[in-house]
Amino acid sequence: MLKIDFSELNSTPQFCGNSDDLLSGISAAPTFPIPHTNDFDGFQKEAIQMVKPAKGTTTLAFIFKEGVIVAADSRASMGGYISSQSVKKIIEINPYMLGTMAGGAADCQFWHRNLGIKCRLHELANKRRISVTGASKLLANILYSYRGMGLSVGTMIAGWDEKGPGLYYVDSEGGRLKGNRFSVGSGSPYAYGVLDSGYRFDMSVEEAAELARRAIYHATFRDGASGGVVSVYHVGPNGWKKLSGDDVGELHYTYYPVETTPIEQEMAEVSIS
Repeated sequence: MLKIDFSELNSTPQFCGNSDDLLSGISAAPTFPIPHTNDFDGFQKEAIQMVKPAKGTTTLAFIFKEGVIVAADSRASMGGYISSQSVKKIIEINPYMLGTMAGGAADCQFWHRNLGIKCRLHELANKRRISVTGASKLLANILYSYRGMGLSVGTMIAGWDEKGPGLYYVDSEGGRLKGNRFSVGSGSPYAYGVLDSGYRFDMSVEEAAELARRAIYHATFRDGASGGVVSVYHVGPNGWKKLSGDDVGELHYTYYPVETTPIEQEMAEVSIS
């Protein structure tokens, strides 16, 4: 019978010399003091605020007799750096519901798409579309479970269901508020000024779209973090429809056309005697 000799194989390696000499060339792992705090949640929020870049946008939505108007700009910024002028801040959740983006672009896009999946699953399971109230509550519950973890979301859920038009504001702390008109973002104070002064419930679709377009434009004119293209959507009983997408630079000359300065006086030739 063939026998294999294992006598030369050792389970532990054999080293020559002192073990301290072998480890002398390996540096120890760097150490740092661990912060001592009694309020870890508060410490975590403060740490997140230290590294969170400044963001800005302008979005708005309001209910009128023909449905819901939703409008937003398209600029993405990080502090003073403008990273993009063509961000799609109005996300189609389903053919009858829209969501707006304000805060962190990645957070808003991910959770809106996640909400769209859950709304579709609800429709398949119950053989009916989810209501605007239900969709907004679903998103608020999800964001509430992640509060204090650094999410940055300020969104509006607008749509049309069996009860008619619906509009809700939802944020990353789990807050949820029902209303007839909202504006979210760094340019919202300027947009509110135009929106509140020109809002009427009995507007036509064209009048409502123009009011939203003008409100977003004036916000981009005053707020450096807002700009790009003004997108306007209308949500009615037949679903949502994009009405316009206008560059704010062109809108400026539409609202404030360039006027030629008249010549005040013509210089007459004076004869010198």
